[in-house]
Amino acid sequence: MKEFLAVLLPRIEPQAAFVIHSFDGKTNLLKKLPARLNGLARYHAGPVVVVVDRDQQDCHDLKRQLDEFVTKAGAGTLTQVRAGGRRSAMTVVSRIAVEELEAWYFGDEAAVRAAYPAVPSFAAKSVYRDPDAIGGGTWEAFSRLVSKVPVHRGGLAKIQAARDIAPHMNIEKNRSASFRVFRDGVREILTVGEK
Repeated sequence: MKEFLAVLLPRIEPQAAFVIHSFDGKTNLLKKLPARLNGLARYHAGPVVVVVDRDQQDCHDLKRQLDEFVTKAGAGTLTQVRAGGRRSAMTVVSRIAVEELEAWYFGDEAAVRAAYPAVPSFAAKSVYRDPDAIGGGTWEAFSRLVSKVPVHRGGLAKIQAARDIAPHMNIEKNRSASFRVFRDGVREILTVGEK
C-alpha cells in the first residue's frame, strides 16, 4: 500500500505534500495506530488519511473502530466535520480498501494491462465485474491473473506490482467503489482546513 500510495496520492492532489507511514499489516496497524494518532494529535495540525484493507472484517465495525481511535486521540473525523461538529487542529479520514488493495487494480483493467500487456482482458468477466465483491480474496485472484506475466511467474511480487500499476491508474474512472470513496475522501480532507 505504501508504494502504491507514494505514486497515487500526488496524482490525486498534485498541490499537496504527503508523508506516508506504513505498518506491518492490518493487525500491526490496529495495535499501533492509537499511539501514533495520540502523538500526531499533539504535534500535527492538518489532515491525516488512514487506509487499511478490510480483510473479511465488517466495514462498518472497522470504520467505527478507526474513528474511535481518532476521537480518543482528541482529533476530529471527516464525518464529524461534515455533520457540523467541532473542528480540531488535526482531522482524520479513515478509508477501507475492500477487500484488499488488489481490488483497486481490478477496478482499472487498462492500468493493469498497461503495466502487464500479457495479462488477458478481464473486466467483462462476471467474477471481476465488481472489484470489491471478488470472492476468495482479491490478492489470490490477482496473483492468478498475473501468473503468466514473466516478472511474476514465480509468484506475485506485491511491492513491484504496486510500483508498476499505480502510474497507470485512471483516478477518475476506477470501477472499485472503495477506491472512489478513498479518492474522494482524500480530496475532501484536504479542503477541510480551507473552509
